This record gives sequence, C-alpha cells and structure tokens, in this order.
Amino acid sequence: MAVLFDLLFPPRCASCGTGAWPLCRHCAARAAVLTPPACERCGRPWEEPLRSCADCPPRPIHAARAPFGYEGPVARAIRGLKFSGWRALAPSLAGAMVESLQVHPVDGFVPDTVAWVPLSPRRRGTRGFDQAEVLAGLVARNLGLDAVPLLSRVRETPAQATRTGRERRRTLRGAFAPTGRAPPSVLLVDDVLTTGITAAACAAALLKGGARRVVVLAAARSCRGEVPARCYGRV
Repeated sequence: MAVLFDLLFPPRCASCGTGAWPLCRHCAARAAVLTPPACERCGRPWEEPLRSCADCPPRPIHAARAPFGYEGPVARAIRGLKFSGWRALAPSLAGAMVESLQVHPVDGFVPDTVAWVPLSPRRRGTRGFDQAEVLAGLVARNLGLDAVPLLSRVRETPAQATRTGRERRRTLRGAFAPTGRAPPSVLLVDDVLTTGITAAACAAALLKGGARRVVVLAAARSCRGEVPARCYGRV
C-alpha cells in the first residue's frame, strides 16, 4: 500500500514542496552543512579549528554535533517533521546525524547507548509522536546500539522558542529526571540545538543517574553570526 501511495503521490521536497525528496537541488544548495574545520567541542564550523567557542552549549554537555545549520530549507523541513508529522523525513535526518559524528568524531567518546530529549506527555499527545525519540531510534539502529528512555519530563514547561536564556534556565530547572541507572557514555539526541539549555538540563539529569559524559547529537543547530561560505551547496 505504501509503494502504491508513493506512486500516486510521490514525495516532494520537504522545504518547498515542488522538487525532489527530501530536498530539491535548489533548496539543497541553500542548506548549511556543518563540516570541519570547526570547534572541537560543539562542531560549529569556523575558518580554522578551535578547542571551544562562543557558540558552545552550556555545561554539563561534554560536546555536541549536528549535520545542518537550523536555517532556511532545513529549518522548514524540520518544522514539517515536528508539527506536520512528516515522519518520512526522519531516516534522512538520522543518516546525516550519524555521518556528522563520523566526519567530525568527538575525541575519545564511544557511546554506550542512545537517549533522547523527551517531550511532555501533553505535547506528545498533541503531535501523536515524539520526534526526538523517532530520530534516536534511527540513529541507534545506524550505530548498532539501543535507544533507551533514560529521561522523563517530570514537570510541564511552557514553549521555550521565544524565551531568553535566563527564562529558559528558570523554567527548565528540575524539569527532567533520570528513569534509572545511566551508562557512562550517553549520546543524547534532539531535533534542534539552539541555546543548548534544554539539552544541558537533560545532561545534568543523566549525570545524576550515573552518566559520566553526555554528547548531544541534533539534526540541526542554530549558529550565531555568519557560517563559512564553504558550508553551502554541499548536500
């Protein structure tokens, strides 16, 4: 049935809706692909390698990686995954996420398991699924690992997109808790990394649960300032 549906209604570009799936040539040329040289800690591309930078997420996150900048076509596609239920986009994003770890590995980090930043029960019920959980399952499968629900959201929090960093820290304090004993090295998956405050709250909960290092892997991340021109047109 799925094959017949695709024949009758072939998938279109997840950004503009007119070209080839998942991104047409025009949209792919405007997507920012984050590749080295970059910040060793957060993976943000620069003209030369850096050990850390002003765009790094807060501690206790050990390091972070993402294949794309959260802008333009990629941002529109991810919003389609989150709010319009375009789950068919998830395998392409997860494959790019795993590739970003392979292209720019975190020195000395070998994940024991994959976890994810959980949605609240209310938002999960509204959307019908948790996009970070879907991505985590696909990333884990690509890495030959298990995706384990190591975190629970114990307190409902308001939407964070329009809040300042100080407001985010205040509203997210105590919002996450470990569900059990965490292994030493955890790969924490989310769809988008912006300020990193939500992921840092999750990392803090995982450390309380026994983890020693938490590396965040997102489908896309925000970058303050200009991204090097070499990053465009590489999809």
